[in-house]
Amino acid sequence: MSDSEARLTAVLGPTNTGKTYLAMERLIGHRSGMIGFPLRLLARENYDRLVKVKGPAKVALVTGEEKIVPPGARYFVCTVESMPVERPVAFVAIDEIQLAADPERGHIFTDRLLHARGLEETMVMGSDSISRWVRALVPKTEFIQRPRFSTLSYAGPKKITRLPSRSAVVAFSAAEVYAIADLIRRQRGGTAIVMGALSPRTRNAQVEMYQAGEVDYLVATDAIGMGLNMDVNHVCFAALRKFDGRVARPLTKAEISQIAGRAGRHMSDGTFGTTAEVGPMDPEIVDAVENHRVDPLTHLMWRRADLDFRSIDHLLRSLETRPPYPGLIRQQEAEDHQSLQHMARDPEIMELARGRDRVALLWEVCQVPDFRKLMTDAHVRLLLQLYRFLIKGRLPNDWVADQIARLDRIEGDIDQLTQRIAHVRTWSYIANRADWVQDPGHWQARTQAAEDRLSEALHAALTQRFVDRRRAALHRRLKSGSDVVAAVNAADEVIVEGHVVGTLAGLSFSAISGVDADEAKPLFAAARRALGPALADRAAQLTEDDDGQFKLTEAGDILWRRAIVASLKPGDGPLHPRLELKVDDLLDGGFRRMIDKRLRAWVDATLQRRLRPLFTLMSAELSAHARGLAYQVAEALGALPRRQVAQQIAQLGKEDRRRLRALGLRLGRETVWLPTLGGRAARHLLMRLQAIHAQSGQALPDLAGDLVALPEPVPDRLLAVAGYRAINGHALSFDRLERLSERTHRLSAQGALKWDSALAASLDVPQELVRPLMSELGFIAEGKRTEESYKRRRQARRAPVPLPDPNSPFSILARLRETSR
Repeated sequence: MSDSEARLTAVLGPTNTGKTYLAMERLIGHRSGMIGFPLRLLARENYDRLVKVKGPAKVALVTGEEKIVPPGARYFVCTVESMPVERPVAFVAIDEIQLAADPERGHIFTDRLLHARGLEETMVMGSDSISRWVRALVPKTEFIQRPRFSTLSYAGPKKITRLPSRSAVVAFSAAEVYAIADLIRRQRGGTAIVMGALSPRTRNAQVEMYQAGEVDYLVATDAIGMGLNMDVNHVCFAALRKFDGRVARPLTKAEISQIAGRAGRHMSDGTFGTTAEVGPMDPEIVDAVENHRVDPLTHLMWRRADLDFRSIDHLLRSLETRPPYPGLIRQQEAEDHQSLQHMARDPEIMELARGRDRVALLWEVCQVPDFRKLMTDAHVRLLLQLYRFLIKGRLPNDWVADQIARLDRIEGDIDQLTQRIAHVRTWSYIANRADWVQDPGHWQARTQAAEDRLSEALHAALTQRFVDRRRAALHRRLKSGSDVVAAVNAADEVIVEGHVVGTLAGLSFSAISGVDADEAKPLFAAARRALGPALADRAAQLTEDDDGQFKLTEAGDILWRRAIVASLKPGDGPLHPRLELKVDDLLDGGFRRMIDKRLRAWVDATLQRRLRPLFTLMSAELSAHARGLAYQVAEALGALPRRQVAQQIAQLGKEDRRRLRALGLRLGRETVWLPTLGGRAARHLLMRLQAIHAQSGQALPDLAGDLVALPEPVPDRLLAVAGYRAINGHALSFDRLERLSERTHRLSAQGALKWDSALAASLDVPQELVRPLMSELGFIAEGKRTEESYKRRRQARRAPVPLPDPNSPFSILARLRETSR
């Protein structure tokens, strides 16, 4: 431990005493500083606060999943694990230092207590329970006691249904949280949810909903005990035991004090108690909580920091080094250590991890967190795959993209969304390792966007399930057994007891005020007698209507009588989209199958009618070579770059080419496509099908003319199905591209081409398009063609090409076109 003369301060006291605010004030007063928080949520919150004071150029945020480090940063806000302690700063602070006793993360906090130092001042903040250890390990520390300004009183047990407003109910499993939240929703109209498994964005949204008064209750796990300051008047414990990952055990006095201390704000008093099912608290515990007396910690966790990377066995032995001070316990349950033990059982890893560098890399991979907290074989398999890739270099972009894409889906229930968010956070950690991924900025933005989308979906799902302002009044009437009058009027409004509760659009019931009908069971119970017959009548009418009653929208929705009844979703291919029905759950399986069959028939008939040349090409009787080419073109929606199918074209015989021409397929110099597909309407339909298959939310571009400037980038595949090729921010039609290709190659045969304004004028294209156009046509420099271009021309010379008949209509038309130019 350092004997530095810099000031060492320990700010200790109960919850809600402003310890963090004191540390932030000290940080701001120094020329540079660093503060470590136990949660990413807290780090982000205080980073935002510090940016307002010091400006974004001077403040850095460093967590496992997020790194914002400006070049001139002087103040660092971090999670404790991510603190760059090797960087010299004037001030260093560690929050919640009592977590040094935590069985999973404690060794990190102990290490920071022993070694993290500011050049001028070091501060640790936390509970009084750690004071004896700070005195023993850091003898020169100055202690500052922060008393609680408000009173915390025991209120005894209460039924959940009789809790006062602004209460927080604390449970210790997701199942208990959901059950209590459902009860409060039924009785009081709604509640916010706070759990450690929620992402910071979701947790903040739930807290903001509570703080804004949209709901008067909060149901939480013990995650509420750290880092959340809210207007809670009463904390109610729904259990006094918790499962800590190994056994179910009683809560400690320190844990109860930490959670109960969230009641009251600064000068406002608060109360705590239990549910009626739990019964009264032990008087000794009540006295300790009310008087802020906590049992001192009996030990701190420790792990050796300078590890031995000569081999995996040496690394494992160094992790088992005995602590240097009495009372410190060697950390045995850290997630990275357990991951290493799992991977060390794999013979392949033992063989690959030879040498100091490879062992050190293996340890870095083991430190990739599993935010799902399952410690399953799935996480170990991910680590194994990461290591296999990393010993060869960086992670492959395609593999990373596939892993993230599997998680970036917002369908599913609350538990599924929570698990995806946790897994995305693991990938955020990986993306923030700049030496592991190519283009880390891209992947950091990609994972953050995925987490944001999932977090918003989770917040919406939680709100839909646990907030219903109409439920209480309706529930009381249903419970009393009174008749409830419900009907659907001519304006498609669903009326219950004289109040409009939603609308019946097509075959879907939509509750007003954003309440999801699937989540409003009492509302359904009231509306069922009106919705059931109405939905059955409409389903029968849909199956009997002619094709003129259906329409496909720009967004890929199917309208029936101007109401959405289904949407096209990615299927086996662009021409085979999947149908997702937009119908109410009140419709039984028989009606659903009837509707699906009718809509499927309409979609198939519509596509075959409007894209007839494409389906004709696919079904034509052709030789094997020609059929393979036709199939590829059809699957690509009628257009492919010629270089992509050059080999197949070279194998075509004279009869194959004639047959394909008769089917409308043009084998151009640059593109193979179907000009016979039709006008803009058909092309627009193809773009829509391609966008749906690619799951692209981008608006379809409006393309008119043979050279169009694009206001924003458009995927190449989307342009191709519209009959265009992307050239330097422009869309060039296939016809125009073929003419330009023919002319440039004819000119190049006469001598070297100069890529100047004269060539631009000759080709009738803007000057800025000359260079990218020539590159697209196979030229690598002025007057030179690419090797691919040479190969293509040599193949064309080798292929038996029949001499054209000078008197054929095609030859006469070609001479007329050349003369007109």
